Amino acid sequence: MDPVERLFLDALMEDPAVPVGSLRPQLLAGARARRRPAAPTAGWARPYAGRVAAMDALLASAVDDDWSRVIVEGWTLQELVAHLAAKDGLLAASVGAPVLSPPPAASDGAGRTADVQAYERARSPEQTRRDWRAQADALCRHLDGLDPARPATVDGMEAAVRDHVLARSLETWVHTADAATTAGIRLPDPVPEHIRPTADLCARLLPWTMLLSGLDGSGRTLLLTLTGAGGGEWRIPLGVSDTAPGTPDAHVTADVVAFCFLLGGRGEPDTFPAELTGDLALARDVLTTAPALSGP
Repeated sequence: MDPVERLFLDALMEDPAVPVGSLRPQLLAGARARRRPAAPTAGWARPYAGRVAAMDALLASAVDDDWSRVIVEGWTLQELVAHLAAKDGLLAASVGAPVLSPPPAASDGAGRTADVQAYERARSPEQTRRDWRAQADALCRHLDGLDPARPATVDGMEAAVRDHVLARSLETWVHTADAATTAGIRLPDPVPEHIRPTADLCARLLPWTMLLSGLDGSGRTLLLTLTGAGGGEWRIPLGVSDTAPGTPDAHVTADVVAFCFLLGGRGEPDTFPAELTGDLALARDVLTTAPALSGP
């Protein structure tokens, strides 16, 4: 079965013991009643489609009080969903996909978020949810016909569109977890086929997070071992201009989901649970700078 479809029928109920007070039954009922966002045929875009599907299932269980509850960055759930729609719209604009209301004015993440949040505050939460989902649907349908290596520029950063889509997957994953935690709902992790490419993006970003933090890792190599479903091993040259890894100077071993969330701005680098060997100062620098690209 398609991993996106499995999310709703299997993953949401993967723990057969439903705790007292759990909202999982309502969540599953909402998931069954949802209009599932379009899942691209292209495998490279499915991690994003899967996280959109998870967020949509979570929103299906929201009641009036949930929408006004502050989730993160001082934003209510409605404002958080507007933020996701805003960021998805920036990617849509960069690849020629439809961009939904309001008409684009700001081309940066913070400005576009402010515009969309102001627009959505005057509307009902359900309208905001439909806007976000429609934007995600439009982007998914457009991605189906794109070359994943095609360059795209979002918020001043040029990269292959595949990497921008994986970044949207990570942000949607993190914010879905933010909303679920606030609501006291335990959501399953993405399927391993979706975690692995997201973790790969996070690993490849490490030279850039170091450089953006004022550290040049040129000539140094990190061996990164991520444990758990979807994990793996990466030998990463830590200079942004380095073309090939050398003999590892440091080795970091950590849980794959926790590592992705560290890059996504969730977790304290100083207390991040990881096994470090080799050049310990270098390993700590990698973890300390890892969230440098994360934003609200």
